[in-house]
This record gives sequence, C-alpha cells and structure tokens, in this order.
Amino acid sequence: MEQGRRLSWSDLQCLARRKPASSTVRAGAGAAAVGGNGRSLAKALSVPHLMAIGVGSTIGAGIYVLVGTVAREHAGPALTISFLIAGIAAALSALCYAELACRFPSAGSAYHYSYICIGESVAWLIGWALILEYTIGGSSVARGISPNLALFFGGEDKLPFFLAQIHVKWLDTAVDPCAAILVLIVTALLCLGIKESSVVEGVITIANVAIMLFVICAGGWLGFQNGWPGYNVPKGYFPNGASGVFSGSATLFFAYIGFDAVASTAEEVKNPQRDLPWGMCLTLSLCCFLYMMVSVVIVGLVPYYAMDPDTPISSAFAQYGMQWAVYVISSGAVLALIASLIGAILPQPRIVMAMARDGLLPPIFSAVDQRTQVPTLSTILTGICAAILAFFMDVSELAGMVSVGTLLAFTMVAISILIVRYAPPSEMPMEGADPGSLESLASHTDHSEPVVEILEDPFGNVKAPTASEVANMVRRQKAKRCIVLVCFGVIIFASAVSFSSLPFYLRCTACALGSLLLLGATIALSCIGQDKSSSRQTGGFMCPFVPILPICCILINVYLLMNLGSHTWIRVSVWLAAGALIYFFYGRRHSSLTGTAYQRVSSA
Repeated sequence: MEQGRRLSWSDLQCLARRKPASSTVRAGAGAAAVGGNGRSLAKALSVPHLMAIGVGSTIGAGIYVLVGTVAREHAGPALTISFLIAGIAAALSALCYAELACRFPSAGSAYHYSYICIGESVAWLIGWALILEYTIGGSSVARGISPNLALFFGGEDKLPFFLAQIHVKWLDTAVDPCAAILVLIVTALLCLGIKESSVVEGVITIANVAIMLFVICAGGWLGFQNGWPGYNVPKGYFPNGASGVFSGSATLFFAYIGFDAVASTAEEVKNPQRDLPWGMCLTLSLCCFLYMMVSVVIVGLVPYYAMDPDTPISSAFAQYGMQWAVYVISSGAVLALIASLIGAILPQPRIVMAMARDGLLPPIFSAVDQRTQVPTLSTILTGICAAILAFFMDVSELAGMVSVGTLLAFTMVAISILIVRYAPPSEMPMEGADPGSLESLASHTDHSEPVVEILEDPFGNVKAPTASEVANMVRRQKAKRCIVLVCFGVIIFASAVSFSSLPFYLRCTACALGSLLLLGATIALSCIGQDKSSSRQTGGFMCPFVPILPICCILINVYLLMNLGSHTWIRVSVWLAAGALIYFFYGRRHSSLTGTAYQRVSSA
C-alpha cells in the first residue's frame, strides 16, 4: 500500500517536471538521447528571412474580408483605430515571445518555453493544441484558394477538374482536390530546406505587399478625387461608440496571428539574440502599417454600411469603374493565401520534432535529414494529414479551434515570462549521479518551508544553504504564490466580464474580487523584485514593463478565450482529452526526464 502511494506521488510529480534551460544548446544531443539521429537544424535564417516568414504568415486573405465585416458590424469609419488597438494587443504577446526566443533559442516555440518554465504536462497540452491549430489553419487556408482562383477561369464551373470542388453524395461537403494538391506542393517545398522555402515565401510576400501598396496608392488617389465620401456619414466617425471600436479590435486581433511562426524557427536563426526580436518587431510593424493604411482608404471610398462584406476592397474599386483592379486584388488574395499556407505548415513539424526530442512522441519524428537539415519525416506526415483534412472537410466551422491553440500558447508564454523573471527554475539534472526515482526532484522542488531546506550535492554530502540562498528561496516562493494569484484574478475577472448570463450582483462581486486579486498580486510582485540571475541569463532582448505587460497579455488572451463559444470549447476539449490519454500512456513513461535526479543550483 505504501509502495502504491509512493508511485502515485511520483506520477503527480512527473506532471510538473521541467526541462533544464541548458537543453536549448544541446538540441542535437537531446535528439540522440531519445533515439534521434542527433542532427541539428540548419542555421540559415537572418532578419529578411524572418520577416518573409512572419509577414507571409500574418497577412492572409483575412485583410481582404475582415475590412468589410468589422467596418459594417462594429467599428464603422473608426476601423483604423480598431486595427491599431489589435496591433498593440498582439505586440504584447510578441514582446514576451521575443525574450523567451532569445533565452531559449530552440525549436518548439510556446511548447518549448512552457516545458522549461511551467512543467511537462502543460507543455504537452500546449504542443498538442498547437498541432491542432496549424493542421486546421493550414487546411482552412488551402480550401479558400480554389474559389479565388475561379475568377481567373471565368467562374467555378470553368475550373479544370483537378482544381474544382466536387460534390459527393455520401459526404456532407464537397471534396477539394485543389486544396490537397497545394498542401502537398507546399510540403514538398518545405522538405527542400528552410532557406529555400523562406526565399519562396519572401517572393510571394513581396508580391502580396506590392498589391496592398497598389490598393493604398490607387485608393488614396480615388479618395482625394472624390472627397472621401465614406467619412461623410450621418452617425459620424464612431457610429457604435467606443464599444464598437473595441469589439472590432477583438475580431481583428486574429489578423495579427502568425508572428509566432518566427519563434518556431528560433533554432534555425544565425544570430537568434539579435535577429529574432528584430524579425518579430518589423513583422508586426509592417503588418500594422499595411492594415491601417488599407482600412483608411477603403472606409473612405465607400460608406461602411454600403460595403460588400465578402469582397470589400475589390467591390470598392469596381464602384469607381476600375473593373480591372478586381483581378489585381484577387491575385493578392490568392498570394496571401499561399503565403499563409506556407506559414501554417512550417511550424508544425518543428513542434512535433521538439516533442519527439523530449521523448513525448516516438523518436522517429525527431529525425533531421542530413542533406536538407529539416525534419523531413515530420514535415511529410503533418503535410499529408493537412492535405487529407483539406480534401475531405470544410473546416470553416472548426476555425475557432485555431484561435484556442493560439491564445493558449500566448497565455502560457506570458506566464512563462513572469516565472523566468521572478521564480526561474532552480533545479538541474545531476551530472554523474545515479539516475534514481523522481523523489529527488520532489525533495528539491516547491517546499512550503524553504528556510529549513537541506541540500545535497551529487556526492551525497549534506550542506546547509547560506543566508543569501535562504533569502532567495523565500523570495521565489512568494513570487510563485503571487503568480498563481494573478492567474486566479485574471480568470475570475474575465469570467465576470464575459458571462453576461450570470446575475448582476454575482458579476459585480466576481469583478471586484478578481480586480483585487489581480491588483494586489501585481503590486506584490513589483515589491518582491525580479530574480537577479534572470537578468544575467538572457543574451539579448528583454521584455519591458514587467510584470504589467505580461499580466495585460494574460488578461487579454483569457478574455478572448472565454468568448470563443461553447461549441468551439467542446471540440477542443475532445482533442485535448485524446492528447491527455496519449501523454498518460506514452509520453509520461518515455519522457527524456524519466529517472533523472535533480539538484538545486544556487543563484543567490
């Protein structure tokens, strides 16, 4: 019975075990340790390559549709301000990503950071959610290409048979061979090498940006010629008030998703400490500028209530007799979709590879091709899965699941910033020690009474901690409790704001309680101060305004998560439950941290 209790406690301990940060510089060795071939990815990317990947992944066809939808239903002529607010909200997450990418420059993105800062079980769920996000995201993008291509052939009925959607009696939706073919072509491109695929992505992105600049310049000329009729509307610049602007920005937030693809390539960047922050910063700046300028022009050409919700940009030019511009803008939509497809499929095999390196997935997925230096097998398998999904399913109803994966990742990245600044992991695997059970980890982690903790070195010699070590351990324990209170405060406050069906008095009480928890924990964190070793360990960019900025990021992302709808959460819960079973029966037992003994490292 006692043995069973010990086993149960070890099972719980393994859920919170964390990967040492030093593994980021031993990625190849980690792959070898779990059965991979021990090869690292090619370091071939610089700032222009990262911008090509980031801008291509971010500027999808959404800009060609969201402009009309958000202007009509939410923001009106103030659409530009909505884009600016959404860009600022996305920048909060980007700043958190930039610091962690500099600290831990390895493949895996949010999964990798969560494994180091939070724990194995959370990291698994984030990685599992990201796999779903990129699969559905890539499939939905691919299925949007054939309808746009139909314009150049004179209609959907004029498309060649291998590109046209085919209706099958026993399926609820039409199969789309064009989508599947494009996914397989992009998969083959990614197998050629990261530099080759980033160059192709760059060419497509430059063409797409050129078309958006055409929209801005030609639309601006038309606006000045005709007196900007879209701004002369009865209800003024803010037809739905400030609430319309903010609700529009919540929708437009997802137009900025894509910069996290830059973080997923961290291991392949020549100088990650310098290039990754620049790549993310320039990506978001350029995207925000283009979005705002396009919105300024389009809402000025046509009154917001008269916009076509499906083709707002091309229809605006058509109203001024520029029918030929429809083909130019449709070309931009096709190019944007292809660039987004590359950006959606690129990160997924790298996350799968990182999970396989850590032993959470079979080691075959960690193999890196000797010639191309990319995870070829993972790329092919993930590409085939996305192609099958794009061929058989209309995934538009599943699009909300993409948002769940993204927002969960953004939230965990912001929490990781708080942890790495205030309570960074202080345990490291023992070198040369006999790998025993995880009880050594349990005896050195998260003590409720750190003052009386006794440490052992790898040779079993007992030594008492110094006064500075005791003070630092006490400070870290206080910081951990404050971070937990921040999370509870965010959940309570966001729930009170989001669930309008709750009684008014209950919402007010929850809102007050959440605000007090959030404000009190934030002030306490600021007073406790950051860990001294944290600022010494980063080799590059550091996120500013900590803890305010990451806490704001957590609040925004949790609020958006709670407003995605129950159907979306039911679907995601099924996927996450399947992932939990895989982790329990395979990943937990095959993790590279299984049987690792830990020792505390002084950081006073």
